[in-house]
Amino acid sequence: MQTSSATSIGTCLKEHQKIYKEWFNIADSDGDGRVSGNDATKFFAMSKLSRQELKQVWAVADSKRQGYLGLAEFITAMKLVSLAQEGHEVTSDLLKGSVDIKSVELPVLEGLENVVSKQKSSKAYADVDDNVVSQLQVMAKGPYPWFKSKSIVKPQVNVVTIVDGLKRLYAEKLKPLELTYRFNDFASPVLTNSDFDAKPMVMLLGQYSTGKTTFIKHLLGCEYPGAHIGPEPTTDRFVVAMSGPDERTIPGNTMAVQADMPFNGLTSFGGAFLSKFECSQMPHPVLDQITLVDTPGVLSGEKQRMQRSYDFTGVISWFASKSDMILLLFDPHKLDISDEFKRVISSLRGNEDKIRVVLNKADQVDTQQLMRVYGALMWSLGKVLNTPEVVRVYIGSFNDKPINEAVVGPIGKELFEKEQNDLLADLMDIPKKACDRKINEFVKRARAAKINAYIMSHLKKEMPAMMGKSKAQQRLMDNLQEEFGKVQQEYHLPAGDFPSVEHFKEVLGGYNIDKFEKLKPKMIQAVDDMLGYDIPDLLKKFRNPYD
Repeated sequence: MQTSSATSIGTCLKEHQKIYKEWFNIADSDGDGRVSGNDATKFFAMSKLSRQELKQVWAVADSKRQGYLGLAEFITAMKLVSLAQEGHEVTSDLLKGSVDIKSVELPVLEGLENVVSKQKSSKAYADVDDNVVSQLQVMAKGPYPWFKSKSIVKPQVNVVTIVDGLKRLYAEKLKPLELTYRFNDFASPVLTNSDFDAKPMVMLLGQYSTGKTTFIKHLLGCEYPGAHIGPEPTTDRFVVAMSGPDERTIPGNTMAVQADMPFNGLTSFGGAFLSKFECSQMPHPVLDQITLVDTPGVLSGEKQRMQRSYDFTGVISWFASKSDMILLLFDPHKLDISDEFKRVISSLRGNEDKIRVVLNKADQVDTQQLMRVYGALMWSLGKVLNTPEVVRVYIGSFNDKPINEAVVGPIGKELFEKEQNDLLADLMDIPKKACDRKINEFVKRARAAKINAYIMSHLKKEMPAMMGKSKAQQRLMDNLQEEFGKVQQEYHLPAGDFPSVEHFKEVLGGYNIDKFEKLKPKMIQAVDDMLGYDIPDLLKKFRNPYD
């Protein structure tokens, strides 16, 4: 499941790879390991291709919309330039089609020799300047008081990617609002850099024995550490399958405290959950692109509430907010959605656009039964998923066994193969859409943080100045739905953006409303400016340079 960029270095002749590396260093004007849009327009101009062709070259090479080209993406761009010079139409399928990638010749770049000679001469001058600066620094450290400088102000770090820009906006404008109005307690933990840098995540949900672990094994094409498969509820923990240098499992407590992992927020669910959480690491091309989350099968009856020593639906909700896609797996023989599974699906509220449904093990029923099963599944989902849109359902048998053609017939086999290809194509598209998803989630979070601030400040305003504070707090909690309505009317906010009344009331019970902050218009205005100006400007800065 590698993108064309990811495979470019591996499918490149060694002599070409060395030349591309030299070209990359030339194009990378500031030496930060990235070719920016400005760098690319200057370097690619030597190809003498039309602006429209170069626009398409950039769009295909920067498929993840990072706003820059790393070495792998740069090599992809160079190959596309070469193919365009040979008369090929530049498309995303060009490098996957009939063209032998390794045989692609180096592109013709007019005037490259002059650029190389100029760069060598400028580098020589730069080396002399560096020697002078280093000598001055040595003198400044010696017994020459007149060389001692004042305190050095650190220059502001340049924003070189969209993600870097989001990090800065979060730290400067959104995080202060969240902390002031306790958004981390009522909605979502404070974000860290690892949350922004995390790979796209796919979570699998379903009742026990619907084939979640087998699905991951089928996708990877091999076993992974910590995988247990059986007809009974074998997966009793949350297992995150990630890319790593070697095959190993890492305990949940260790994962939650690692600064470079996006799981710090799970510490709020306590040690009981962390003991049921682990990471499975292994080197794999699919895991280089996405992270897979295998979840325990949803139990039936009271087992779900009585046998779990942690907030299961709360954990599911946390992972759902971080995921780029949520796969709900169903077995044709277990279509009934229990109350517990319904509660789990309800915890996905606000993430309905990420949900895809997989009707797994479909080769166990014949074509006529499959039609009835599909109809029953859509009817059941319609009662649980409160959306007017029809959710996408993939039908197939996602395991390593050959499709049971004796049961489903040739038409069923062809259908399953097409459905499987569609699902794999959707999964392959996730890394390309990861940047857009991060922006989308960031904007959703900003809107939720604003509403949280309005609610908190409104509750504070409703509290009496002196007497009867405990009674007033109880009254506000009892009539929380009504208070939400007042906030909605006062600030003209959409009702769908408000948090769950039950959850909010549950958390509110542990706080003294009188201690909440009053509304700070400057903080709200800063977030409004961020949404109205800063984010559009950021996207404009890192768009296709040929637009």
